[in-house]
Amino acid sequence: MKKLFLTLISILFSIHNSTAQKIQPTYKNISYGPHQDMTLNFWKFESESPVPLLVHIHGGGWIGGKKNETISPNELKKGYSFASIDYRLAGTELLPAAVHDAARAIQFLRTKAKEWNFNPARIAVIGGSAGAASSLWLAYHDDMANPKSDDPVLRQSSRVCGAVAMGGQTTLDPFLLEKKIGPACIRHQMIWKTVGAKSLQDLMENWGKYKALSLECSPITHVSKDDPPVFLNYGKPAPIPVIKGDGIHHAGFGRLLKKKCEAVGISCHLQVKEHESLSFTREQFLQRLFFDR
Repeated sequence: MKKLFLTLISILFSIHNSTAQKIQPTYKNISYGPHQDMTLNFWKFESESPVPLLVHIHGGGWIGGKKNETISPNELKKGYSFASIDYRLAGTELLPAAVHDAARAIQFLRTKAKEWNFNPARIAVIGGSAGAASSLWLAYHDDMANPKSDDPVLRQSSRVCGAVAMGGQTTLDPFLLEKKIGPACIRHQMIWKTVGAKSLQDLMENWGKYKALSLECSPITHVSKDDPPVFLNYGKPAPIPVIKGDGIHHAGFGRLLKKKCEAVGISCHLQVKEHESLSFTREQFLQRLFFDR
């Protein structure tokens, strides 16, 4: 009994200690748009001068997921502030809602730059899976600012100075993916459900109906020579063609994007763990992006 009691005490202490180490947002559940899902959390790095800002976009296939509610203390020891956003998911609103919400979040944050003491010219984005896809979309899409808008948020720039994308999808084109990576990577609901198709079969048989939206929401569509540097990370190498599994985080997505970036002459660092040499880390990339210019 004594041993069980001590074990329970140890578990409770570990839980308390773990919780205590997490940092709550400086500003919590701040609305950045008209829909209830358009909220963000912000953690302020204390500094006398404006600092860079890293904005996290959660994954979940544009179907699920939630923003960060706490962060590690280490995140606020790197010299930049941190934000994490929620956005409309496909069950609420189909694409392009998720990527348009991410753009609006960046625009909203720029209206807070002076008050929250960060540099509006040094905003980068980071995400995994669908959050990576949204991050890359922001990095490559043309500026969505509308100087004539009645909404002061929409007058702001949506551009970012760089993106970190982990396991991200670079295109939603099922025919390109089936050809270059394999049939498994297009089975995931992210490829078809988020654009309104009832199934993968529906998407491919009625491609003319879904093509414009699928390509508009594909980061690779928008790559141009004036775009910022990106850092792509994939967990491990995988064979091609992908027959089994879902393949939705396959490194082939990254290789397609890198080839496009090389063609237009912009920086795209692709890191595939266990396969390619690690020339530098994600943190080193952010250091260069934020502080070495």
